[in-house]
Amino acid sequence: MPRSDPAFEIHLHGEVQLRPQAQFEQIQEALKPIWKYAGARSLADGARSSYEDEPGIRFDAAKHMLQLCWTVAGDDDFRQTLDEMCMNLNELAETGAAIEVSFYDTEFDDEDGEEDPEAESRDDFMMLFVGPNPAAIMQVQRDLLVQDLVALMERHFDGSELSGVVAEVDKLFAQRFDALVSSLEIGKPRRGPGGGHGGSGHGGGGGRKPRHLH
Repeated sequence: MPRSDPAFEIHLHGEVQLRPQAQFEQIQEALKPIWKYAGARSLADGARSSYEDEPGIRFDAAKHMLQLCWTVAGDDDFRQTLDEMCMNLNELAETGAAIEVSFYDTEFDDEDGEEDPEAESRDDFMMLFVGPNPAAIMQVQRDLLVQDLVALMERHFDGSELSGVVAEVDKLFAQRFDALVSSLEIGKPRRGPGGGHGGSGHGGGGGRKPRHLH
């Protein structure tokens, strides 16, 4: 139901490749936690973003692609809603996919922050990962990490020199996958860096993140 004086604007951004057999009714049910949170009665009703210039929630039936560029007002309890959504999308995903989630602190005023140097916003950012199985999810996590590392290290090294770094990353993910296979947590969202919820950073000394990530 609608929240009074929500603390955050929450923005979801990403694309999920769905199984060819996935029907609109299944997608609507999978996304029910978030559109119901927004106070809507259906996906069609809740697909519109809080911002008119954002596409919102779209399903490209020809490409079997779920596209998210959607903002909703909410609070910290939306995190549980995200967990539920991801578990549902795991059942429909054809491949692994990443979804960016930004929490923008609506109560933080930049001018107040300038007057009080110690004031910090509660902005937050996380990466969610969905997929048909842990291997698919880890592949997306691995690819994103390699992209970030290469982009960072190419400031100092030639790309051809980084094969050893990539190999070490692959070893780490292979070890994590082996541990997952033998654990009871297989298929359960894992929190923390590299897990179901990516690492998060709060605003403050490093400056605020963009309100929307496009």
